[in-house]
Amino acid sequence: MSMRHALLAATMLTLPAVAAVSAHAEQISGFYVGAGAGLNLSRDTDVSPSSYTGGGADLSFKPGVAAVVSAGWGFGNGLRAEIEGNYRYNNVDDGNIPAFGSPGRAKGHNYSFGAMANVLYDFDLGLPMGITPYIGGGVGYAWLNYQSVRLTGSNPFNRLDIVGSDGAFAYQGIAGIAMPITSVPGLSFTAEYRYFATLEQSLKANRVIAGSVASRKVDVDYGNHSIMIGLRYAFGQPAAPVMAPAPAPVVTPAPAPARTYLVFFDFDSSQLTDRARQITSEAAQNSKRQQVTRIEVSGHADRSGTPQYNQALSMRRANAVAAELERLGVSRSSMSIQAFGESRPLVPTADGVREPQNRRVEIVLR
Repeated sequence: MSMRHALLAATMLTLPAVAAVSAHAEQISGFYVGAGAGLNLSRDTDVSPSSYTGGGADLSFKPGVAAVVSAGWGFGNGLRAEIEGNYRYNNVDDGNIPAFGSPGRAKGHNYSFGAMANVLYDFDLGLPMGITPYIGGGVGYAWLNYQSVRLTGSNPFNRLDIVGSDGAFAYQGIAGIAMPITSVPGLSFTAEYRYFATLEQSLKANRVIAGSVASRKVDVDYGNHSIMIGLRYAFGQPAAPVMAPAPAPVVTPAPAPARTYLVFFDFDSSQLTDRARQITSEAAQNSKRQQVTRIEVSGHADRSGTPQYNQALSMRRANAVAAELERLGVSRSSMSIQAFGESRPLVPTADGVREPQNRRVEIVLR
């Protein structure tokens, strides 16, 4: 199976899940677990030293299977760290020992277990269907096991048997996408590519030529391309938004009128635009010129998406504006930071409607 066909197969497997995912990306904050499985394409393996195999030997493998389980922690800013256990299995497809003549035959299989520590980064690009691309890498240790691997030349009495297991330093690169599933907050569908390899590992080999048997250790290399789909669940997703009670009337002389600044955001984003930074800067400057005793920073969202998601999104927006005010010299202790999700729209809409004026943070100088 070619790499092109493997990628096409993985893409087709993802299509049934697309209809079940939401339209919002998720930045993981806190503990999560994940699992995945799919196709493993093992690189051809060179067997050394060539002097022992009579001028070199190599093995090729049929497409096999790969599986991973992981547990990690998201830091809420796209960065994640996790530990992983993995398994890969491939049957031998073909082998070649020039000194034994050809055509020959090969049989047997290998498998590996690995334990890895990974660091990944999720990109919040505001893509449709909540697609969140991510990349990462990891290091760890893997154990490779060869089971009854035999290479036979044109003369059936000449053969090379490779058996046993060994462990070595392992490393990998990861690229994938995640799509949140609306029906279960915190659950996401994942599809990813991994390149996984180890340093050379040493296994036992028995060489038989014309009835004469010689045994010694040989080195084999190990590298794989894996295409997997899976699920990931992040714990502690935000609860449904709580309506803030209306403030009680204060029977005091009327204070100076409060001044309000509206900072708007792009759809499904908590990133400050250039215009948003300009408005925030004006609020920061005026808070220093006036006798301001309190600054209210309130995050809001439109009604596209679940109330739980919008509550968390409005809090991220409020925190982004508060961080910008603090960078401009406003004391954080003077700020009151809160989030109302979709509960206080500027423009009332039906559920699921995207409304730019509702994607905002209100800065009130009092």
